[in-house]
This record gives sequence, C-alpha cells and structure tokens, in this order.
Amino acid sequence: MEMGEKSVIFFDIDGTLLREDKTLPTSTKKAIFALKEEGHEVAIATGRAPFMFEDIREELDIQTYVSYNGQYVVLNGDVLYTNPLHTEALIRLTEEAVSHEHPVVFMDHADMKANVPPEHSFITESIDSLKIAHFPAHDPHYYKGRDLYQSLLFCPEGSEERYERNYPEFDFIRWHPLSVDILPKGGSKAIGIEKIVEKLGYPKERQYAFGDGLNDIEMLSEVYNSVAMGNAVDKVQSVAKYVTKSVEEDGIYHGLKLVGLLK
Repeated sequence: MEMGEKSVIFFDIDGTLLREDKTLPTSTKKAIFALKEEGHEVAIATGRAPFMFEDIREELDIQTYVSYNGQYVVLNGDVLYTNPLHTEALIRLTEEAVSHEHPVVFMDHADMKANVPPEHSFITESIDSLKIAHFPAHDPHYYKGRDLYQSLLFCPEGSEERYERNYPEFDFIRWHPLSVDILPKGGSKAIGIEKIVEKLGYPKERQYAFGDGLNDIEMLSEVYNSVAMGNAVDKVQSVAKYVTKSVEEDGIYHGLKLVGLLK
C-alpha cells in the first residue's frame, strides 16, 4: 500500500472502543488488527489519563494517543505535545472548593492524588463508575512542582456554575452526576489530533475519527472522515459525517466497513 493510501484512525475509548460494561468487543479487536495489517496508523483519542488505559494500549498494541482530551499527546511512545493547567488558578480554585466541601483530584501523566482522604463518597461513587484499577491516594500538595493536565472537581450538578464564572482559565466538562473534569481553556482532542497528523503528514482525506461523547464534538467536527457511534446522543451524531451502529452492536467493525477501510 502506498503512503497516499494509508490512513490514520483515532478511536475514543469509553462508549466507542469499550462497551458500557468496559469490555472490548471481539469484533473491535479483530478490526483494529486488520487495519494495522493493512498498514494504517491506529491511535487513541480519549479524555482518560495515560495510566487509565495502559491495558487497552497493550491489548491493541497502540503506541500513539491523545489523552486528557488533548492535553498530553504521545506519538509512537514519545511525548509530542503537552498543555498543562494554569497552576496559580488551580490553587485558588482548590481553596474555594475546600470552603464548599467539594473535593479535588490532581492528575499528571503518571498518577492522581486527592486533596482530601479519597474515601469521600463523591470520589468513590464517581471513580468506581469508571471500572479502572487506579484510585487516587491522598496528597493535598500534589500540584507543587509538577505539570498537571487535568483535575477532577467533585460537586453536585449545577454547583459547577460558580467555578465556571470564577475561573476563565479552565473548561469544565461534567462526566458524572458528582464529578466535573477541569481542563485548560480551549483544549480539545481536535488540537491533540492536529499535532499528530501534522507530524505524520496524512492529508485530511486520510484522517478518520470515531467517538460518542460530548468531549468528541470538536474532534468529530474537525476530522474530515468522522464517525459517530450509534449510542452517541443526537448532538454528537449531528456533527459527524457518518453514523455507525452502537458499540453494543459491533459499531467499530461496521463503521470501518461503512467508510471503506475494511472490506
């Protein structure tokens, strides 16, 4: 296959590669390896931290990824781009959160630490829903002397509005009834993808992305061949070029056939 015929394909994880119960469909695994055998570049684009999907990278043999919704980007195992949080604003936000009894978890590329004992019910309920092996330990000063790429603010729905008003340095994306992602303002998976495709030199016609969540909207809007999963909400489906079946119905396999990457 000539370079001009090779493509790069970015896959979200939760609700795209993985079912709701966090299992990987056999058809998806076979489809990913079929792409690789054809010489295509396969990458991940996720809101997760790098340490939250090591198992998937290993199982699918993927070394290129956009993590933290674009804030930490790795190409073939090497860090290509980072966009850390504004430290001083994060310290102020954490102080305000403490006064409202809203826990905060600090996250870098390697680990996550909570500013309160992590047995707090808001933390356990939301982190447990991810079904991951990692759970934050307690270190209220984890922000000192290191770059953080995301934080988690634990607060009931609606109470994040105060923080949105007070901290314009950040974007706030709710992912659980009790938890909100704190990200650098304007960061997105689309920016992380742009860094990778610039480096690899794929033309826009050979770029593909699959996603299902609200944090995939920029990616699906900007990647030329975008595919929304059948389980995505209407708002996400409306920005994609194609819509495949749901993750529960072998959506990745069907989507790759739909766009002509698999026969």
